[in-house]
Amino acid sequence: MLQTMLRTLGVAGLLLLSVYGSAQIIELVVPPLDPPALVEVAYVPIMKFAPLYVAAERGLFDDYGLNVDINRVSSGTEAIAFLSEGRIDVGGIAIVTSLWNGWNEGLDIRVFAPGGLEPLENSPTKFLLRADLADDVTSVADLAGRTVSLAGGPGSGGEYLASKALELGNLTIRDVNIVQIGNPDMPAAFENGSIDAGLLGSPYADAAIEAGTAVPLAEDLVPGLMTVAFVGSGEFINERPEVALRFTLALMQAARLMQGEDYLADDNMAAYLSYVNADEDAIRNSTPIVYDPNQVIPADGLADVERVHRENGRTLYEEPIDLSNVIETSFTEEARALLGEQ
Repeated sequence: MLQTMLRTLGVAGLLLLSVYGSAQIIELVVPPLDPPALVEVAYVPIMKFAPLYVAAERGLFDDYGLNVDINRVSSGTEAIAFLSEGRIDVGGIAIVTSLWNGWNEGLDIRVFAPGGLEPLENSPTKFLLRADLADDVTSVADLAGRTVSLAGGPGSGGEYLASKALELGNLTIRDVNIVQIGNPDMPAAFENGSIDAGLLGSPYADAAIEAGTAVPLAEDLVPGLMTVAFVGSGEFINERPEVALRFTLALMQAARLMQGEDYLADDNMAAYLSYVNADEDAIRNSTPIVYDPNQVIPADGLADVERVHRENGRTLYEEPIDLSNVIETSFTEEARALLGEQ
């Protein structure tokens, strides 16, 4: 392991090391912790947390002296509970309404690094119109009073994205008849005429379009939006900053190993398949997720998510939240300073 080499060499500062079997150069910009520090992580198994998988499988956590124990959970709600109970240090979770309500009540966890971002273009999530309505509904504004479907309940990510689509026509969820239908069932709902429009994810949006029962009405709704993030417990953020910094450095360097054609490199693919329930062909054929090599936390987009849920009446409060109680940017900022912008 690289930390053994560092201890032998007595390095205290910057060291550039070639990773055997890779064309990449890894910068170990702070010395590894000795002894290694344990970090307990819970994650939801989706590709938006892929920098975690790459950092683990390609040895970046090890190189910084971190013993990272990664545990799969069924939902972000479960991870939030574990964070609140002090059972884990880091969670890979979606930003949902319950989090905003928790932050408003003093929930002691912070977003300290972004997960994968929405594609900048050609997003697989689309707002579709029933094809036989195309002559009557020529814009989102024409959906007033019509039936719109989405997957997920009140305050869900699906509701947020549907709300953003409706905003294009100066509409809100109150101006349409919202029905909740799972993504797999929406193509049939278009076919039998029970819905007029709907927000669909991949591959169901493509299936409805290919069947000729639906056409795109709005696409690329939130390019570059952060809908998931790495969050840390108050203890991890405030009492173990040297550990949090190294964890963030490993995530940032993993993201940099995943840019361009390297996204599908063999070492990265093996890491993905170790943590998500997907086959290689599905990953190769899907629209690539954006992994910011500079790991900037998009605060403006996060504030917009909070605004929409609040205006939809999904929060237990009415005034905007102070994002300084939500986001901790010091670790990504220091990591960028050490590694340089890319």
